[in-house]
Amino acid sequence: MRGLHWENFAALTRQFSPDQRRAASIAGVTHALHDGYTDLIYIMLPLWQAEFGLDYAALGVLRGVFVGAMASLQIPSSLVSERLGVPLVLALGTALAGLGYCLAGVSSGFAMLLAALFIGGLGASTQHPIASALVARAFAGPRSLQALGTYNFAGDIGKMTVPAVLSLMLLTMAWRPALAVLGSLGFVLAAVIFVVTPRYDRDEPQPTKTTDDAAVDRPPPRFAFPLLLSIGVIDSATRMGFLLFLPFVLTQKGASLQTIGLAMTLVFAGGAAGKLACAFIGARIGAIGTVWLTEGLTAVAILALLPLPLQAAMVLLPVIGVALNGTSSVLYGSVPSLVVPQWRTRALSIFYTGTIGSGAIAPTLYGAFGDAFGVWKALTLVAGMVLLTLPLAALLRPALPRGYGSAVA
Repeated sequence: MRGLHWENFAALTRQFSPDQRRAASIAGVTHALHDGYTDLIYIMLPLWQAEFGLDYAALGVLRGVFVGAMASLQIPSSLVSERLGVPLVLALGTALAGLGYCLAGVSSGFAMLLAALFIGGLGASTQHPIASALVARAFAGPRSLQALGTYNFAGDIGKMTVPAVLSLMLLTMAWRPALAVLGSLGFVLAAVIFVVTPRYDRDEPQPTKTTDDAAVDRPPPRFAFPLLLSIGVIDSATRMGFLLFLPFVLTQKGASLQTIGLAMTLVFAGGAAGKLACAFIGARIGAIGTVWLTEGLTAVAILALLPLPLQAAMVLLPVIGVALNGTSSVLYGSVPSLVVPQWRTRALSIFYTGTIGSGAIAPTLYGAFGDAFGVWKALTLVAGMVLLTLPLAALLRPALPRGYGSAVA
């Protein structure tokens, strides 16, 4: 079966022009490295806590400043790319992301580490809006959906591989030179991006678009999109809160640093599988049913994780990853059905910024709660908060078009 999928993929790629292949390759590799950089922080949190004597709230701030810079500067990054061009801005952003980790590797205290992660987040802000726009410009119609799906999956590959590589490097070297090596990859990729990325003229005619607007026979209620955004905000906060505390829960269970790295890889691998699985689940039971299934499973699995011994907890982590990430893909795919066609692009940007923004704020809030009441109670709160999405999803059901279910991009 795996060989058959590869043959189909190879046949598809032969139909693409050289510019299309270069655009898809650059976007995918860039997405993988940037997402890997973003989730690399979780491996570093226990090391930074021990090195600099940080509490949970400070660790949440470190994570939050990186994600906050990445989320808040996406729109400015896209505007700058319109003036300076996609290759230059995407290359500069990748170089900045790598520089951030190089500076983190030589940080002497919390303030310098905070500045380094802000620089890294600044660089990372260029990737999602610019790389996805590059793919959308290169492909049209159904091929655009295939290309964007491949681009999205590449980010999950980065989440799995880059933290795993760091964990292996830590077996043979200290964390400072390890970060320097990984940060240097950003400079190498930046040079490749600038040289290889296709130069599309701004005034080049856009590909002909096909839409499914006729499937929506009435304007959606005004409350629909805010409800969906609220579900997305809670879902994103849950994901970031869980990942913040997971290394420390595993440490209390006796996990080594290398085991924690493996655990994060298992979660991210489950997340990648969840995005694919929800495409089939959503088609059968609908978007709302999928939200109920994944969010309910998330809450139950987090609560089950707490009392389990380390070995059993490791087995459960991929299941948690499936539930954590599966919801987000369904929610993102539901946005176009809940706004009028001319507002889709703006609604998607609002949804994306809102969910990433909540992911930036949540670690600080949950970290403060963890400092006050302990890690286990904090994770119990995370599990309880995710259940708030269930009544919101029930309220959203009437707003979805009749028969709507397969909404996963």
